[in-house]
Parts: sequence; C-alpha cells; structure tokens
Amino acid sequence: MTEKSYGGSAPFRKQGKTTNVSNNDNSMTAKNIQARKEADEDDIDRTKVLKAGKITEQVREWIKPQIRKDLLLLEIAERIEEKIVELGGEPAFPVNLSINDIAAHYTPTFDDKTKAYGLLKVDFGVHIDGWVADNAFSVDLDNNEENRKLILAAEKALENALKLVKRGTSLSEIGKEIQKTMESHKATPIINLSGHSISHYDLHAGTTVPNYDNESKEVFEEGIYAIEPFATFGNGKVYDGKPSGIYSLIDERNVRNPIARKVLDYVIEEYSTLPFCSRWIIRKFGHTALFGLKQLEDNGNLHHYAQLIEVSHRNVSQAEHTILVEENKVEVTTK
Repeated sequence: MTEKSYGGSAPFRKQGKTTNVSNNDNSMTAKNIQARKEADEDDIDRTKVLKAGKITEQVREWIKPQIRKDLLLLEIAERIEEKIVELGGEPAFPVNLSINDIAAHYTPTFDDKTKAYGLLKVDFGVHIDGWVADNAFSVDLDNNEENRKLILAAEKALENALKLVKRGTSLSEIGKEIQKTMESHKATPIINLSGHSISHYDLHAGTTVPNYDNESKEVFEEGIYAIEPFATFGNGKVYDGKPSGIYSLIDERNVRNPIARKVLDYVIEEYSTLPFCSRWIIRKFGHTALFGLKQLEDNGNLHHYAQLIEVSHRNVSQAEHTILVEENKVEVTTK
C-alpha cells in the first residue's frame, strides 16, 4: 500500500499507537492494546512475516485469472478479502482497486456498482498477528498498448530494484534504478508516491523508499520494506482527490455518542492501527455506522484518507513486493 512522500496527508502513515484507551471501562480492550504495544518492542517474528507473504502470493495468483472487464469492483475486493481469511490470514488494509488516473486508495463502498475497466491496479495486503505483507499488480482490461507499456515499465522497475537491495544499500540508489528503468520505457515515476518500511501493526513505519533519485543517504537496515513503483506517461505527481472511505485510528480519546463509541471500541479491538474501511464497519453494525465514523472523524479519532489522482489525469500503473532484509540476505516474502 502506497505512501505519499510529500505534500498532503501521508496515506497509511501510522501516527504511533496512542496511550489513551477510550474511557469506557473496557478492560479487555485496554489489555489487548497494551499487549500489542509490548509486542511492538519484540524482534521481527520471521515465521509470521513469511506466512503473511506466502498467503499474499497464493491469493494474488488465485485472483489474477478471475479479473475481467465489467466484473464489479466490490466482487473482486470481497473475493480477495475472503480468500485471505480462508487461507489463515487477515486483510492488512482494504483492497485497493484503482482505475486509470486514480493511482491509489480506491476501495469499493458497501453498495458500489463500479465495474472493472481500463488500467486497474490491484493492491492488497495480508497480516498475521500484525506482521504484514503488501503487494500490488496492474491489469490492462481494455487491450490498450499504452496500458501494457506502463505495466511493463512498473514491473521492470520493481524487478531491477529488487536485484539491488541488500543491507547497507542506499534508498536513493533504489529510487535511481526505478527512475532509470522507467525512463528507458519512456515512462515517468510518480515522485510523490513511494515504498515504505513496515513494522508490527504499522504499515508505514517511517522509512520512505523513493521512486526517483532523491539523493538520500539513508540505507536499508534489517527489517521489512515494500518497494512500490508507479509509472505514468503524465506529469508524475498525484494530488488528494475525493475521500476514499478508508480510515485509520490515530487517537483513542473518548467520544460521547454511543454509536461512535461502539465503532471505536470495535476498531481498537479488531484493527488496532491498521487501515480499515467503511464497508467493513457497515457489515458489522449496519448503516448507522456511517454516522459513527463521521463522529469519530470529527472527534479526531480517525484519519480519513483521500484517493490519489495523477495531476495530468494520465493513466498510472503499479507493481509492488515486500522484502525482508536480514544481515546477510534479502528475501522477497510475496513471491
């Protein structure tokens, strides 16, 4: 799942787990939050990281042949999310199904009638007890040569970048390789979208992996990272569009409204700081949940993410894998 590297709000960047459990005497919630905080201090659970990656790979290869033009986006998202659970994982964030110039952060609403077409980006993740695998691929549903070229540019950029990663490699070297590869395909990287480090229950853990040479001296340390090139024939930047219906928890402060409080307790317990969507909350509580979400947003409990749109409204492709960087090796967990 992508990160906005500058300008606007940082999509899916976690704000750090807060310490104020909502004042509702829910001791079980408080215990679970404390347990998750303590787990964050532990070393990476390699077994769970690799299991999340394996499930991601299985779901990706399972869903690819099913995606076709005019299939409802809602059906694609629900198939992916249900398959993740069937295989023993949990969705790390709502499935993103972004079409054409929408680079990222389109997830279907509960009653969405949008059909698949054009250049479709399929971006989903899996977590096992908060250990995340993140991946994305693009599909041309219009038999369009320009779309196919963009898909190839993103895929080759990712492939070449993965070859260079090791502990101590500079982040800017990866960005430089992504940019060089895309330009060899006459494409442009989206420079204000980036890959990212991942930690426990934290999809965007603070380190940005650029898609161009930003001259950063920061290097890859041991840890989990998502490398995530976006290609376009446009200007190569995105702006914040309409609200996406995707949220994350940023503060556990109390809220007076009983509906909102019920939703808040559920979000803390079920998702912690991982992103979730209105569709999931409506499935649990019904349509009154929309009011609860609005109350929580107004109260400062939730951040609501925007769809990300290419500024010149040209099509965008995406490719992504998650890697585990260790002292003497790098493992692509999602393939």
